[in-house]
Amino acid sequence: MSLTSILSAEAIENAVKDCQAPDSFCYKKFFQLCGLSSKTPKEVKDVFQILDEDNSGFIEESELKYFLQRFIPGARTLTEAETKSFISAADDDSDGRIGAEGQCLISLDRIFKTPDVRRNYLSGWIKSQWLSAS
Repeated sequence: MSLTSILSAEAIENAVKDCQAPDSFCYKKFFQLCGLSSKTPKEVKDVFQILDEDNSGFIEESELKYFLQRFIPGARTLTEAETKSFISAADDDSDGRIGAEGQCLISLDRIFKTPDVRRNYLSGWIKSQWLSAS
């Protein structure tokens, strides 16, 4: 699976272009521009798994530094300040990494802080509960 099977190549390119300058990366804006903020919880989890290079179930600081390059090879690396800001926004237990499973979706929901994300997450959760009860 690739990121372009979930997000449009054009949206990814626009999101990466928006933060080309060092210290210009804003995770909230990036997720909105690339279209991730409008995806279902399953699609967000799929993106998380792609970004989790070592398949540990976590995105560590070393992986997050190369976050933009996972979207477009050759993109710049995140600065130390950008990386630390990103981790602190999504690190629920202060262990220096972003967790998967439910924690990933909850963390990303906190990052997005938009009604669309909450609506998509809740809609997906309600559907999954309803389908599993059927």
